[in-house]
Amino acid sequence: MNTKYIFITGGVVSSLGKGIISASLGKLLQARGFKVTIQKYDPYINIDPGTLNPYEHGECYVTADGMETDLDLGHYERFTGIHTTRDNSVTTGRIYKAVIDRERRGDYLGKTIQVVPHITDEIKRRMLRKDVEGEQLDFVITEVGGTIGDIESAPFMEAIRQLRWQLGRDVVCIHLTYVPYIRAAEELKTKPTQHSVKELQGMGIQPDIVVLRTECHLDDALRMKVASFCNVDLECVIQSEDLPSIYDVPVNMQKQGLDAAILRKIGIPVGETPAMASWHAFLEKQKNATREVHVALVGKYDLQDAYKSIRESLNLAGIYNDVKAKIHFINSEGITPENVEERLSGMAGLVICPGFGQRGIEGKILAAAYARAHDVPCFGICLGMQMMVVEFARNVLGLSGANSAEIDPETPHNVIDMMEEQKKITQMGGTMRPGAYPCRLRPDSRASQAYSGVEDVRERHRHRYEFNNRYRKDYEGAGMQCVGVNPDADLVEIVEIPRLRWYIGTQFHPEYSSTVLHPHPLFMSFIKACIEYGTAEA
Repeated sequence: MNTKYIFITGGVVSSLGKGIISASLGKLLQARGFKVTIQKYDPYINIDPGTLNPYEHGECYVTADGMETDLDLGHYERFTGIHTTRDNSVTTGRIYKAVIDRERRGDYLGKTIQVVPHITDEIKRRMLRKDVEGEQLDFVITEVGGTIGDIESAPFMEAIRQLRWQLGRDVVCIHLTYVPYIRAAEELKTKPTQHSVKELQGMGIQPDIVVLRTECHLDDALRMKVASFCNVDLECVIQSEDLPSIYDVPVNMQKQGLDAAILRKIGIPVGETPAMASWHAFLEKQKNATREVHVALVGKYDLQDAYKSIRESLNLAGIYNDVKAKIHFINSEGITPENVEERLSGMAGLVICPGFGQRGIEGKILAAAYARAHDVPCFGICLGMQMMVVEFARNVLGLSGANSAEIDPETPHNVIDMMEEQKKITQMGGTMRPGAYPCRLRPDSRASQAYSGVEDVRERHRHRYEFNNRYRKDYEGAGMQCVGVNPDADLVEIVEIPRLRWYIGTQFHPEYSSTVLHPHPLFMSFIKACIEYGTAEA
């Protein structure tokens, strides 16, 4: 079978959930036995999202091979379990840089470089993936960021138009739009969808399937209206209404026959509908997880998407522990010695979040101190782990003024210091230590127990600073153990205080490896400790 290509575009407004639809479709095709990958094309000129403010773009997700990417790749991995790579995330910046680098080398033999054909050819070259690690792909799902009509996305639309005609039935185009409900008139309006599809058609692309994002159920008459005005079959007008959980979306799409419609368009026998037993078992556990366990998320970005993977990892671990993780965001900038107990009391556990820069640092240190002093389960991730280390230095080791060299370059005790290979780097983008690296666990440590006694693991990183090994003996002697170490570079990856209920910090980001069917063991262990702490509510 030739590799088939599915393109997903969006219209009317952004943030409709193209990433969730893409991930859901990938899951449905996987359930039918197809080998699938999903890729995201972002129209912005940044090379990658690594330097973007989380308030603008949400979290930066990191692939195992070290690419800083859009958070939608997290959805792809959580839903499907596939391992995305740098090939799954492409920006306008990467496209133009590749073409300009080629032009500078003289590869175009003196030709005038233009958007068409040179930019569009580079886009098509990347879109036309056929294999992963030598194994042929059955489907490549490509989500294009932004909204139809954006100037930035025009080259991507032109590339899709060309591929639609070059590959014929091997291409399916899906357009996701919004159907607003006008409460004063008590009416659902399809006109925005009609205009969006018309604009797409004006670019030479006729959608095969239209997915309607809606807060209200759409009847068949409204769907027929969309089908008539948008030149699609009725069975190819799919509604994506608000659901209790994003993990209900694949089942909803399957009930409406989204995957079956695609197979018919391509000419592949539909066959029986997959049972998806493990997915339904997860949804059943989710439905029955009614007890709440309250977890504080201590960070500086008051935005849900800024810590998306951590939130989802906590939610998934809660479900598999038969509870609902009730997450309370606590802005670390607002934590003071006077109010820390008021802010954090009643929480079953604390997650001290990753990040960069000085803002909110002292609040994270106070939160770590509170958790250590009151024996509250505490999970520090990346910068969160580093602040646990700083707090221990100040309040247990008695190292006055101890800090991270990132926060205070003049600190007398740089218990967190810049990695040696980072000290000569001046550029910001893509220059950290990203990607998966090995970590050797100390036997019988709480971290090792969480990993079921496994000795060696691989986890994803994104940092410039590290635990300063000059202080390792001091820490170990005072009770904070370095129980996870990179066997090649001798970098400390995990610290814990064994005498406490659950007090673990990781230099890596375990949230990037947590999926719907395989939640990360550290999050599972953390939530279990939160439940045992005794604040789970009926």
